[in-house]
Amino acid sequence: MTTPAYLTGQLLLAMPGIGDPRFEKAVIAMCSHDAEGAMGIGIGHHADGLTLHSLMTQLNIATDAVTDQPIHVGGPVEQQRGFVLHSLDWGGQGTVDVAGRFGMTATLDALKVIGRPRGPSHWLVAMGYAGWGAGQLDGEMTRHGWHTADWQESIVFATQAKHRWQAAFGVAGIDPRLLSNTSGHA
Repeated sequence: MTTPAYLTGQLLLAMPGIGDPRFEKAVIAMCSHDAEGAMGIGIGHHADGLTLHSLMTQLNIATDAVTDQPIHVGGPVEQQRGFVLHSLDWGGQGTVDVAGRFGMTATLDALKVIGRPRGPSHWLVAMGYAGWGAGQLDGEMTRHGWHTADWQESIVFATQAKHRWQAAFGVAGIDPRLLSNTSGHA
């Protein structure tokens, strides 16, 4: 019996023609994937009109130590819930180490230390997440819709969100402009 390949710690990239406008050119940092289901944070699109300073002001967190940045659309599930993806040089209460590649924190601790010397050196903030039930993502991976890419810190933390999708394909040597909107059947 073959052990299934799980995607924790990788990037999930939407293929052209995925068929769901919420995931058009999606780049999802996979935070967990096992037999029970999967969860990832979208990092390819910014939320309209929502910035880090406006979020921190709503939460009564000082903004003086951090530059204002857009918030990412993490996914269609629990869009009012925030997540910080960050480098592993910082960890707080509730931080999850994702496959030794990055941390995910969903507590206010992360927002309070962002931009301060004791906080993570690299980070981004997202609202919501993408989630799949047991076996759901595994099934989707057998059809046209998703491609996986290795986690690249430079793509996640140093590439503009609007360029991450193409950059992640590029690392694999794939030009997404040449990809078909459909897949064949043998």
